[in-house]
Amino acid sequence: MSTNIQQYYTFCTQCPRKCGTDRTAGKNGFCGETDSIRIAVACLHFGEEPLVTVHGGSGTIFFTGCTLRCAFCQNYQISQQGTGRVVSPGEFTEICLRLQQNGAENINLVTGSHIIPQLAEYLKTARKAGVTIPYCWNTSSYESVEMLELLKNTVSIWLPDLKTLSNELAKKLFAAEDYPDAAKKAVVWMIKHNPLKISKKNKNGIEKEKIEQGVIIRHLFLPGHFEETADTLEWLKKNADGKAIISLMSQYTPVPFKEEEVHLAKRREALLSIENRLVNKTEDEDLRDLIDAYNFDYLFYQDLSDDTSWLPDFYRIQPFSNVLAKPIWHWTTGFLNL
Repeated sequence: MSTNIQQYYTFCTQCPRKCGTDRTAGKNGFCGETDSIRIAVACLHFGEEPLVTVHGGSGTIFFTGCTLRCAFCQNYQISQQGTGRVVSPGEFTEICLRLQQNGAENINLVTGSHIIPQLAEYLKTARKAGVTIPYCWNTSSYESVEMLELLKNTVSIWLPDLKTLSNELAKKLFAAEDYPDAAKKAVVWMIKHNPLKISKKNKNGIEKEKIEQGVIIRHLFLPGHFEETADTLEWLKKNADGKAIISLMSQYTPVPFKEEEVHLAKRREALLSIENRLVNKTEDEDLRDLIDAYNFDYLFYQDLSDDTSWLPDFYRIQPFSNVLAKPIWHWTTGFLNL
């Protein structure tokens, strides 16, 4: 690690928490990580927005650790339990190249907010080694603009969450009361520096839209909290409509967490802030009415489903269903020949 990069880890202020941990000394920050980059899984993923998956799927890399503590996190094994292993710049580059060789439309970097300085260098190394497809930043948005500047001119596609504008809800669910302010600043920065560029890609006579550059802002509806979603869409209408794509998700799913009782008890208490259940038909109808009322320029909305089989298990070589993903690399085995 160069001296310039090391400065970001010796007294860590990378994310808005500014926990001050010396991550170069083998200590874990709030994110659960030292100064190493760890990965759990790399796969071709077909469950993202159509503009991202297109024909070949999104070359998705799941990083270990996270700056938030989302009580309902479906990826809790890697975001909160430390599942994954350290990868060198060389192995990371090879992962990107393998995804590209297998038809990936982009390299989708999931939850890398806590390792931006080091990861930015990894991305440049991989680019020099022959990675030509776009980099896609898949994030909770709990990150600082200073860190995002390190990804400028390297990442071209951005998939930020805007989880809630309620400080109270953010404190209970994410352990980050300042999440709304931090996320709004991050999203505004992304939109400002990455105007939308959408192309058409034809394969076997089938033409699909493909995002080459720009921002797709995701918001997950939380059951029983229609007002929070209405407030979020109001903000997005004023600040993002016509400049970014909106992705409203109705896939909230209770997760069968496997962890010690002390952690489960804290999680259950946090989840009392919402109704921990699937979205119902009445809510789905209300959300559709809300979408119609706002008339966004470009918005995705998922069809309501009670299927929970998509929930991942990162201890499996294939964390998802075979329909959703094709694994290329796993933390327990390395590269796969599937």
